[in-house]
Amino acid sequence: METLVNDLRRSFQTGKTMPYKWRVAQLEGILRLMNEREKEIMEALWSDLAKPRTEAYLHEISLSKAGCKFALKELKNWMKPEKVPSLIATFSSTAQIVPEPLGVVLVISAWNYPFALIIDPLIGAVAAGNAVVLKPSEVAPSTSAFFAKFLPHYVDTSCIQVVEGGVTETSELLEQKWDKIFYTGSGTVGRIVMAAAAKHLTPVALELGGKCPVVFDSDVNLKVAVKRMAIGKWGCNNGQACIAPDYIITTKSFAPKLVDALKETLKEFYGEDPLESADLSRIVSSNHFTRLTDFLDEENIPEKIVHGGGRDEKHLKIAPTVLLDVPHDSLIMKDEIFGPLLPIITVEKLEDCFELINSRPKPLAAYLFSKNKRLEEEFVQKVFAGGILINDVALHVANPHLPFGGVGESGTGAYHGKFSFDTFSHKKAVLSRGYATEMRIRARYPPYTHHKQIILRRIIDGVSSHFF
Repeated sequence: METLVNDLRRSFQTGKTMPYKWRVAQLEGILRLMNEREKEIMEALWSDLAKPRTEAYLHEISLSKAGCKFALKELKNWMKPEKVPSLIATFSSTAQIVPEPLGVVLVISAWNYPFALIIDPLIGAVAAGNAVVLKPSEVAPSTSAFFAKFLPHYVDTSCIQVVEGGVTETSELLEQKWDKIFYTGSGTVGRIVMAAAAKHLTPVALELGGKCPVVFDSDVNLKVAVKRMAIGKWGCNNGQACIAPDYIITTKSFAPKLVDALKETLKEFYGEDPLESADLSRIVSSNHFTRLTDFLDEENIPEKIVHGGGRDEKHLKIAPTVLLDVPHDSLIMKDEIFGPLLPIITVEKLEDCFELINSRPKPLAAYLFSKNKRLEEEFVQKVFAGGILINDVALHVANPHLPFGGVGESGTGAYHGKFSFDTFSHKKAVLSRGYATEMRIRARYPPYTHHKQIILRRIIDGVSSHFF
C-alpha cells in the first residue's frame, strides 16, 4: 500500500491533476463509464442486493450522472479565485481565496449504495484536482469487482486507483498518510477511521447515519403522505439506507388511521406476499439478516407487530414490517435499524416529539409531514439533524445546491455539488501588496514613538484612513 500511495503522491506532485483540462477529462470519463456500462452496473447491483432495475437507475446511476454533469457545468466557476475585500490596514492590497487540491485522498465506500457512494465522492475529489484511492465495500463484491475491472479504462490510473479487499486491506490503507479520508458507513468503523487519521493529523469526512425520525401530523393528505414515506423507506434498498425513516412519531389518536394507511399502501406496492415481490431489495448478508430478526425476536416485541413480519432466510428476504408502541429501551429503538422494520411511537400531543428526538443522538435526516406552518417552523428550529425534509422523504439528497452530511454522531462534513468540491479543497488565503505606499506608513516600523502609536491605533481601529 505504501508504494501505491507514494506513486500517486509523485503523480500529484508533478502538477498533473491541477489543470482544468485534466479534471474535465476525468469527469467525462466517469460519465462515459455510466453511459457505456449501465448494463454491467445494474447486474452488479442485482448480484449484491437484488436491487430492482428501476431503483438502481433512479438512486444510483441517474443521480451520479446528474452530479457529474453538474460538476462539468460548474467546474470553471468553482476553480476561480474568490475576490474578497481588503482592509485599511493592508492598503494598498488585493485579497482572494484560492481553492487548491488537498493532495492524495482516500475514499472508503459502503455496501448499501455501492456504486453511487464511490462515484459521488470521486466526482468531488477529481473536480478539486486530487489523486484518489477508492476502496469499495467488500460486502458488495460484484460492484467492487466492477470498479476494479472497468474504471481504469475511463480515468487516469496514474492518479486514480481502486483497491479491493476486506478488513486487512482497509487496515493497511488506514496506516498510510493521506491528505483526506472520506468514509461512508457505520459509526463504529467511523471511529476507527478517525483514530487512524488522527495519527497523521489527517482531516476526515464521515458520512454515517443514525435513527432518522418521521413525525406525522393528523392534518396531512394521508394517502399521499404515506406513499411518500413508504417509498422513502422500503423503496430505498428495502430500508437499507442511511436516510431511510427509522421510526415514526405520531399521536395516539391518529396512529390507527396511519397503520391502516400503511397496510393499504404496502399491499398496493408489494402485493399480498411481499417476499415474492421483485420490487424489494434483499438483505445484504446473513449477518445483517440475523441482526434484523434479532430485533423482531426480542422479548415483548412480536406482539407489537401490526403488519408484516414475514421472513425468508434462504433468500435473505424480510417483508416490510410495522410495529406499534415498542418499548423505548428495546433494541429496535436503541440501534439504527437499517432494514425493512418500522416502529411507530405514540405521544399524547405532537409537540412531545421534540424532546423525544433531541434525547437521542443527532440523526442524518429528520422528516415532518404536516400542513401546519407553525409546526414546520418549530420543527426546523428545534430539531437538530444533518438535514430536514417537510412532507416527503429522502429527496433532499437529489438537490446539488444543498449540502448532504451529518452532525454529531451522524457524521462530519458534507458533499454533493459544490460542497463535494469544497470538501476535497483547501481554501488558500492570498494577500498581494504593492510598494507605492511604503513611505507613507512609516509608523509601522520601529523605533516606536508616541506619535506613531497614535497613528497606528487610528489605522487599526478604523478611525481614519487619510493617514495613507
